[in-house]
Amino acid sequence: MRLGESDDGNLPTSTTQRQAYDVIATGFGPGTNGPLLVIAQLPAPGDQAVLDDITSALKQTPGVQSVVPPQLNPNQSVAEIGVIPTTAPDSAQTADLVATLRTSVLPQAIGSSGAQAYVGGLTASFIDIGDRISDRLPYFIGAVVLLSFILLMLVFHSILVPLTAAVMNLLSVAAAYGATVAVFQWGWAKDLIGLQSTVPIVPFVPMMMFAVLFGLSMDYQVFLLTRVREEYDKTGDTRQGVVRGLARTARVITSAALIMIFVFGAFVLNYSPEVKMFGLGLAFAVLVDATVVRMMLVPSIMEILGDANWWFPKWLGFLPRLDIDGDTAPAPVPTPESEPAREPVPSGV
Repeated sequence: MRLGESDDGNLPTSTTQRQAYDVIATGFGPGTNGPLLVIAQLPAPGDQAVLDDITSALKQTPGVQSVVPPQLNPNQSVAEIGVIPTTAPDSAQTADLVATLRTSVLPQAIGSSGAQAYVGGLTASFIDIGDRISDRLPYFIGAVVLLSFILLMLVFHSILVPLTAAVMNLLSVAAAYGATVAVFQWGWAKDLIGLQSTVPIVPFVPMMMFAVLFGLSMDYQVFLLTRVREEYDKTGDTRQGVVRGLARTARVITSAALIMIFVFGAFVLNYSPEVKMFGLGLAFAVLVDATVVRMMLVPSIMEILGDANWWFPKWLGFLPRLDIDGDTAPAPVPTPESEPAREPVPSGV
């Protein structure tokens, strides 16, 4: 998955933003739609030698189309230099260019002069946002999975049940990520959803998609497992518990999933690529979760594990057990004294 911001070049050709983008790209090059801004802090006011070294290094860098002459502030201590890439703002080559400028080109051009140079601009900012989210996403996913494992462990007093639930939920999320990458990044069947070109995955989409999908998957999982546990407590047979629990909850889970699939699928009709990928990923993940994962894999794994599903270490016995349904007292059995008096029945009836 390559994270990055989509630009106006990914919009439908009927929009004025896309038409303006194409005109600029045709007349001045695609990189003109996303220029980079190099800021140089000079060691001495008006140090022209440092500016010449930086400008020369930028012009000789592969992937740079043109360099705008430096513009100095009033006291000539800071200069800004515009850099026009040869590639579009959402291109992987543009991201590589930003990294090259920061790590090698500018440090070598500055040398030991004492100057400082930074690469900014809207395009570089979007690249940085994507890198930051990509770096933090594993921690976010890990924290959510760990908290859900602890919660389910307290509810069912089991180790394998919450572990299986976490793995199954991650499968649904992986399906959403895979479908999104295949359609939007690789271009598989992109014409079917009205997408005219491939686009990188917008950085906030995987994070928001995971949050929504993990919540929905956990809802289905708890609904199914609660019923299975109730049947297991009645019979003491895991197989009977799985069969009866699945039979009682399958229709509800499938109906709820169909509603969510149609709701999320409607997002694909939007012209924005960000909305399209959000809707497609969620709809496909719910489809996989409610069929392959929740109706096939989870029951099969529980059947294979048998009574091991409900194993819980004795040394964790001090942990409380959460009752998500609430304690309900059994209905009192009526006694002859408590039954209301009945009116006599006529003999002819």
